[in-house]
Amino acid sequence: MSKEFSTSDKPALDDDALAFAQKVFDLARNGETDALRPILDAGLPVDILTSSGDSLLMLASYHGHEATTRLLLERGADPELANGRAQTPLAGVVFKGEAAIARLLLQHGAAVDGRPAGGKTPLMYAAMFDRTDMIELLLEAGADLNTLDDDQRSALDYARAMGAKAATASLQSRLAAGR
Repeated sequence: MSKEFSTSDKPALDDDALAFAQKVFDLARNGETDALRPILDAGLPVDILTSSGDSLLMLASYHGHEATTRLLLERGADPELANGRAQTPLAGVVFKGEAAIARLLLQHGAAVDGRPAGGKTPLMYAAMFDRTDMIELLLEAGADLNTLDDDQRSALDYARAMGAKAATASLQSRLAAGR
């Protein structure tokens, strides 16, 4: 006979544990690489999540901290670990326009067309927010213009829906050229 577990079966974290967790998330969010390193060395799991599902890698990369992002990736952080909004770290940095961090994530295994269930690809985010520089970076890395999300929408569909004129023109040109 198996026992059903609920969240009430999990041990409650005390105030000190919660404060420590918040400190660790703040270190990643603020790019405090040197302070985060010994905590990871002591055994903190690199893929711990905030209550909204953001990983240390998502926090560091989204906030533009390349050195912290590199440390987390070198320690085995999962570049495909999506947050509670079905966004991967690569999708987050594409939205923010962080090209160097996008390249770093791609070099460490982030899927250029990665799309968690219910989510969008990084190219779709670039198209939505008219980030033509990110569109170019992703296409150079092998992104597929024809990838569809769960609603059967492409990056071009999202660019059009958001009124992203430069992205729409860029994607239409690429599609017309068969690239």
